[in-house]
Amino acid sequence: MYYLGVDVGSVSTDIVLLDENSQVLEKIYLRTKGNPINAIQEGFRILNGKYEKHEITGAGTTGSGRMIASAIIGADAAKNEITAHATAALEIDQDVRTIIEIGGQDSKIILLNDGIVSDFAMNTVCAAGTGSFLDRQAERLDIPIEEFGNYALKATSSVRIAGRCAVFAESDMIHKQQLGYNQAEIIRGLCDALVRNYLNNIAKGKQIKAKILFQGGVAANIGMKKAFENALGTEVIVPEHFNMMGAIGAAIIAKSAVRKNGFTNFRGFDVADRDIFSRSFDCEGCSNKCEVVKICEENKIIGYFGDRCGKWGSKLADVKIDLLA
Repeated sequence: MYYLGVDVGSVSTDIVLLDENSQVLEKIYLRTKGNPINAIQEGFRILNGKYEKHEITGAGTTGSGRMIASAIIGADAAKNEITAHATAALEIDQDVRTIIEIGGQDSKIILLNDGIVSDFAMNTVCAAGTGSFLDRQAERLDIPIEEFGNYALKATSSVRIAGRCAVFAESDMIHKQQLGYNQAEIIRGLCDALVRNYLNNIAKGKQIKAKILFQGGVAANIGMKKAFENALGTEVIVPEHFNMMGAIGAAIIAKSAVRKNGFTNFRGFDVADRDIFSRSFDCEGCSNKCEVVKICEENKIIGYFGDRCGKWGSKLADVKIDLLA
């Protein structure tokens, strides 16, 4: 029995397959490219044929595109990123107290107490410090993003760079280059600045306690890990599957949901080859005038989302595959 997790974000779509012991069997990283339907179908084409529908006994989704993904794949659970990342972290270590998560477009901090999320925060405006910003700086400096963190470790000193705004940070880096600082010093200064920005904004007023897990794609940057450790004065742990933790959490949550319900809604990997598209309309049922999105498959509607009251989302009956039969 395998459990599927799908994390659809603005930058990437991550898909994992777990075994009964929550060990990762498959992990697929895809660029969302503004089209989550295509990204999901591309991932399912990779898995189709390797695994049969009946082998998947639970499926979960998370991320900003979790509702559209849920309709497409037939998810048993669709949870927000906070819940998914916390679930995956606790599967690794029940003693984790703080989760630092930095992805392609957003950053989060999650605080846990006795295995329960007690507080969290996310960035709301600026993308400074996220994966897309670091990708841009690596490209501008003509350094492979995989080597970006190693440059920071080579530096013997750190250059002070303004990190509160992506635009100001880039301007300050250019200015420091013009002053003659080398790339290693500038990159280390950037990592330090982005960590300061994270701690002074997203983590402002929050008590960061060990054990600390660093999750999300930016955790691959060893320079950022070292900068966090220097700033916090304690070890920061990067999990093995740091960039897939949202999807892993979604799969674990689905596992619990299926055990409770006794059936799965998973529709199979062959949805990869179906004509699936979305359409939207304004609901006139009340003064909210919600923009409702309907997910269509060929000549039928397979899901709705976007309504606040649940009027549309409750219209379709679940497709149930009985696991107890």
